[in-house]
Amino acid sequence: MNASHHDSNLILVLNCGSSSIKFALFEANAEGGPDGMAQQAEWSGKIEGIGRERTIYRAGGLPAETLQLDPAEAHHAALAHIREKVVEHLAGRHLLAVAHRVVHGGSKYFAPVRIDFDVLADLKSYVPLAPLHQPFALEAIEVLLQERPDIAQVACFDTAFHHTVPQVEQMLALPYDAWERGLRRYGFHGLSYEYQSLVLEQRFGPVARGKVIVAHLGSGASLCAMDGLASVATTMGFSALDGLMMGTRCGALDPGAVIYLMEIEKLSLEKVAHVLYHESGLLGVSGVSADPPVLLAQEERDDATGERIRAALALYVRRIVREIGALTAVLGGLDLLVFTAGIGEHSAELRQRICAQLGFIGPQLDADANARNASVISSHDSRIVVGVEPANEEWVAARHAALAVSE
Repeated sequence: MNASHHDSNLILVLNCGSSSIKFALFEANAEGGPDGMAQQAEWSGKIEGIGRERTIYRAGGLPAETLQLDPAEAHHAALAHIREKVVEHLAGRHLLAVAHRVVHGGSKYFAPVRIDFDVLADLKSYVPLAPLHQPFALEAIEVLLQERPDIAQVACFDTAFHHTVPQVEQMLALPYDAWERGLRRYGFHGLSYEYQSLVLEQRFGPVARGKVIVAHLGSGASLCAMDGLASVATTMGFSALDGLMMGTRCGALDPGAVIYLMEIEKLSLEKVAHVLYHESGLLGVSGVSADPPVLLAQEERDDATGERIRAALALYVRRIVREIGALTAVLGGLDLLVFTAGIGEHSAELRQRICAQLGFIGPQLDADANARNASVISSHDSRIVVGVEPANEEWVAARHAALAVSE
């Protein structure tokens, strides 16, 4: 790219999790601002397996590299590696801002915010609400605040898109003072759903403004009911453990089961948390993998493992079908069902199984379109439109950052 740094502003998006960091560079226009920003990143990559035996760095379609990171400082070292690579890639061009996906904005932050030390302190107070994700994003923010205070940083919240959800959907049936203390259903995957709200109309036409359910099915999974392209209900609640069965997370669970595990089976609080977040879901039930393609490839096995795999997949589909039914009732009907995120975008088999069990809602799939992961996968005689739209959370975050720094 030959642009001089005078007419090329770049925005770096960081998405930091417990064992991975994804990054993407987007070119903003010369003035900054989100208008005309390309939906695809100029350059992107990720570091996976942080804190594990093998840590892999991939970027820009080049072969993967294995990194040797100091285990005591693994996250810090991974961030430093990314920063070094980003500086190399910039080649003297101007970095306008860094956008961070921050999972939890609590009940205070409903819009992207420029970060200073006061905002950072606020965000740290939400760590207990998202212990798997929040600390890692905040570590990246803090390092940059200290070392490069000249670079604007913008937090984009995964809870923010759901601030339009009515109070009746937010409340938990706990004593009322729990609500006053901030114990409520927040909802997550907001950047993913916000992206859908921005592109669905151009993809699917006026039907997108009607009664819509978006199914974000990745290693984490949730559904969002939209009306007029705004969130009116979602399956994740107070934490990212609620709702659908996921790769390693249990989803909605009778709280009595948690009490039983602690009281009768004497599991410690830490152990219970570990079981619910890391040992449940598809992995827990199947005993084989958290990854649907791996399970689908082995479900015909004629042994006890095969039985468990079939049980895991059946439960996974059933939970999604049940929640789509519930959200359809809340919406008062359904016009459009959209699949997104890794499994939603790529597993024709699971999309087919889910739609086959939604008979009363009336989705009919076109087998060929579904097999191709086409944009519209429903047939002409389907009562609702069924679509596939790839997730693009990074672009949403980059847009927010461009807007924040141009104001």
